[in-house]
Amino acid sequence: MASIGWEGKDGDLAKLKFRDAAGKQKGLRVGKCSKAAARTALAGFERVLESYRLGCTLHPDGVAWLAGLDSRVYARVVALGLCQPRADTAVVSLGKLLEQFDSTAVVKAGTRTTYAQALDMLREYFGERKPIDTITPADADTWRKAIGEPVKVKNADGTETTKQLAPATIAKRVRVAKSVFAKAVRWGWIASNPFAHLRAGSQSNPDRAHYVDPKAIRAILAACPDYEWRAIIGLSRYAGLRCPSEIVALRWGDVNWERGRLNVRSPKTAGHEGHAVRVVPIAPELRPILQDLFDRAEIGVEAVVPRLRDGSINLRTQFERIIAKAGEKSWPRLFHNMRASCATEWAAKYPARDVAAWLGHSPLIAAQHYLQAQDVYMDLAAAIEKPATKPAPHARPSDTTRDHDENRRDHRESEKSLNTSELVECGRVCDRGQKQKTSAGAEVMTPMGFEPMYPP
Repeated sequence: MASIGWEGKDGDLAKLKFRDAAGKQKGLRVGKCSKAAARTALAGFERVLESYRLGCTLHPDGVAWLAGLDSRVYARVVALGLCQPRADTAVVSLGKLLEQFDSTAVVKAGTRTTYAQALDMLREYFGERKPIDTITPADADTWRKAIGEPVKVKNADGTETTKQLAPATIAKRVRVAKSVFAKAVRWGWIASNPFAHLRAGSQSNPDRAHYVDPKAIRAILAACPDYEWRAIIGLSRYAGLRCPSEIVALRWGDVNWERGRLNVRSPKTAGHEGHAVRVVPIAPELRPILQDLFDRAEIGVEAVVPRLRDGSINLRTQFERIIAKAGEKSWPRLFHNMRASCATEWAAKYPARDVAAWLGHSPLIAAQHYLQAQDVYMDLAAAIEKPATKPAPHARPSDTTRDHDENRRDHRESEKSLNTSELVECGRVCDRGQKQKTSAGAEVMTPMGFEPMYPP
């Protein structure tokens, strides 16, 4: 009933040819496409012709073909008199699409902020009134190039500064743009996603990576104005908690002193099954920080760091002041870099799967966004020996009351007594189970453990 004709300078523009009821030859231009795509279009078009000539119900294949056409090709089919105009002929503007996408997105507040930045870039480049069915893949390419160009920004004092988005930020913007137009396709507003072909790239940013070494952290802890700030920094650096979302949710009931564990609630991963709560080890460096804060906690207050419940507090500004007081230099991402430093140290000591579970992400994410190379392992590989240095003593802020001092001393003495009794009992068990005499009568420890592998 119909055939395929090829037009254009390169012969790559397809046209579906047929004859109407009067025998006059007509055609439907479908544009540049492959031969396989042209044959698929021909099959759907013939179903439409069949229904029109015989006056029968349109075959499902024809319905599906018409539904998949973009507005321009569909309008050509309507012009041939082969089908009725679509019920919703209103042009969907970019502004309407962005508004609909924002209102239907179910995401956290931080993610919504990231979305808003990408939506503003689309709105600024194309304009709110731009019909989305006129945006082409070539337009998407030019937008991608434009957001990566350096721009001049006026400062408050009237001077100009040149700024340019980092590759990781551009990757985020591209991912959001692809998601926006993928929604438009799913809602039936456009036939295809003009941004689908764009490569977003990696969202990791090595330029902002920084390892916060223990020496700097000890100095910063000593400069903290109070015990809550010591806990904020300690939980970020020694437990890898996200700040403030995970630290603000931490309660004293989540601290298992006996087993050395923290139950951490993670709003960021709560939407993923089985990732709402995770267990994190209490590092030896973190335990005294938490204990000092616990000894001074007000009765009835469950939050470990009550200060964080005040949403108006500016953590970054105050933290920068503490760093400056300690004589240290700020790093690019104040809290994220401490979490990443914790991840780096754990990954050097423990299995990757365990570290990923403690941090609440996959090993792949850890490798892309957290783990960093350290010079100490380069020195070990090169067999370079460094002179041993005595670690700085654990610094604490000055005590405020004598009662707090006495409470802490009582706790330390009871803890010391408990540990001594446990060690004595452990020694007795070892004496009973593992010491044996040699032929000379001397007692020695055998190479056997609790489950002997071979006789002495």
